[in-house]
Amino acid sequence: MNEPDPAPGERRTPSEPSPGASPPLDRAGSALNDAFRLLQAPPTPADEPPRPARRLRTDHESVEEDLLKLVLTVVELLRQLIERQALRRVDAGDLTDDQEEELGATLMALHDALSDLCAEHGYTLQDLNLDLGPLGPLLPPAD
Repeated sequence: MNEPDPAPGERRTPSEPSPGASPPLDRAGSALNDAFRLLQAPPTPADEPPRPARRLRTDHESVEEDLLKLVLTVVELLRQLIERQALRRVDAGDLTDDQEEELGATLMALHDALSDLCAEHGYTLQDLNLDLGPLGPLLPPAD
C-alpha cells in the first residue's frame, strides 16, 4: 500500500496518488503537475544557440533588505486597507464614539510605528509603493 517515493530525477505520474494525501489535495497536485508538464519554453531560432539559464546573483545583505522592504510594503498595504474600511464604518455610523477614538488612535500608532521602521532602515513610505507596470502603483495615492 505504501509505495516508495520516486527516485531523484523521476516523477510520480498523475495517476499515482501521493502517500497520505487527501483526495482533493491529490487531485489539485496532479492537475498542477500536469499544467507544469505541459508548459514548454518558446522555441529558439535554429541559427541561434540556446542561451544558458540566467542566474540571480544576490548577496546576503541585499536579500535581507529586499525582504524587509517587501514586508514593510505588505504591512503598509494592509494598514491602508484597514484605514479605508474603518472610514467606511465611521461614515456608515456602525461604530460608537469610543470605538472611533480607539480605532483612530490605533491606526495613527500603526502609521507612526511603520514610519519609524522605514526611517530606521532608510526608506520613506513612498519608497514602499511598488510600480506594477501597466497596472499602476501597488498602493493607492495618499489622501
